[in-house]
Amino acid sequence: MVKRLSLAYSAELEGVDAKLISIETDISVGLSVFNIIGLADKSLNEAKERINPALKNCGFTPPISNNLRITVNLAPADIKKTGTQYDLAMAVGYLISSGQIKPTINLKDFLLLGELSLDGGLRPVRGVLNIVSYAKEIGFRRIVIPEGNLGEASLIKGIEIIGVANLNQVGEFLNGAKIENRIPETKEREKRSDFDFYDIRGHESAKRSLMVAAAGGHNVIMIGPPGSGKTALAKCFLSITPDLIEEEIIETSKNWSAAGELNERRPFITERPFRSPHHTASAAAVIGGGSVPKPGEISLAHNGVLFLDELPEFRRDILESLRTPMENGAVTVARQNKTLVFPARFQLISAMNPCPCGYFGDNEKQCECLSKDIMRYQRKISGPLMDRIDIQITVPRLKLSALQDADRGKTSEEMRRLVVQAREFARKRFKERGMMISSNSEMNSKQCDAHSLISSEANDFLRGVFDRSFISGRGYYRILKVARTVADMEFSEEIKVDHLAEAFQYRLKNEFD
Repeated sequence: MVKRLSLAYSAELEGVDAKLISIETDISVGLSVFNIIGLADKSLNEAKERINPALKNCGFTPPISNNLRITVNLAPADIKKTGTQYDLAMAVGYLISSGQIKPTINLKDFLLLGELSLDGGLRPVRGVLNIVSYAKEIGFRRIVIPEGNLGEASLIKGIEIIGVANLNQVGEFLNGAKIENRIPETKEREKRSDFDFYDIRGHESAKRSLMVAAAGGHNVIMIGPPGSGKTALAKCFLSITPDLIEEEIIETSKNWSAAGELNERRPFITERPFRSPHHTASAAAVIGGGSVPKPGEISLAHNGVLFLDELPEFRRDILESLRTPMENGAVTVARQNKTLVFPARFQLISAMNPCPCGYFGDNEKQCECLSKDIMRYQRKISGPLMDRIDIQITVPRLKLSALQDADRGKTSEEMRRLVVQAREFARKRFKERGMMISSNSEMNSKQCDAHSLISSEANDFLRGVFDRSFISGRGYYRILKVARTVADMEFSEEIKVDHLAEAFQYRLKNEFD
């Protein structure tokens, strides 16, 4: 018996957000036709070529074997549908409409996701974590997904997740069979970093600067000649950052899931990301977007670190595009018919040479660049962008005595303990005052004014230095945030002269040159 119309539910991923899509399947007698309507892209239109053999190889009668006119409508019809996650829902819709499956459970209770292989197996799809979270929000009780996506989906609690291996298992489930969720055991946290500050000799002032940056979530730029250790310092930075909390793990993993970067071996992100795109990367790769908009490197670095080595070598438009995300923690990608917002709250760690040859200002090797070339090179980094970088330090060439010094300073674990203590001190203050932020760098100007208690001596110092400099309003508040972090590292509620002086010296490159 042919049931002419059936309804199933799936979801479309737009950026990192999901939207509910209804899969309406209508069958009528006539010439054998399989039409998919509702702004379906090429990969979706190819679904019928996957569904036919998948049904046949699982023992069902495929559409091509019957003289049936099949119309699948993906609603709402004005939303462009992309991807292969609709395969399962369309196959189930056909099986119900053709009477081959008579479900004993209500299809309105759950979503169906999965790409079909030709043998009827289900392949993982991207964005499952985002869709599961969305399904829970809008009231769905269950969601059927490929087994390969069970790991990431398990992060979301409060919704029943059914992992299936093939189309036959789906049919059994719809007929009332109990499917045991074989959710992988939660893996141990990934190793934070293979690099340790203890392995870097000298550069104690740079290490101190990076420790302040980690404690307050501040952006950093390191300027120095080639081989001075800028990249090595940056690679060690992740080893002193605090662990991700559960909310941050879910936020970060959603971006990676939407980008298709998760798999069975890495079902979710347990440590802060460290992304280091090459300077030849395109704007879409760094910022996000593309023909099918996906998160870029700055979104994959959400709640983590974005390291830009050789900063002036990046295209000017890419660097200027960083300004808004650095302020707002998100990037907006506009298209002709829609606007997408990708979370991008990253910590920028950057490095650059002072000139094209790299030796301007070096005490050992003479610079060979012309003055105009040096100015042109340095101006690739605009003033507004530099103004958003809280900590600007020089990393000089090390002398032989420093390289051979037996005293290597603190280990990364020792530095990390100090960072975590400072973060906890700040977090307690945020919680007591009802501030929904996790680091000093996230404070806005109003919060900065309200929660930066400055001693009278420090205020006099601040006024004296401010009147002799060209500090912008943004620069003033960024100095206050860094000073607040330095005070937190000493567990001081009051910002003192020493705290402000250290914060000011990190702005010398931008404010006093």
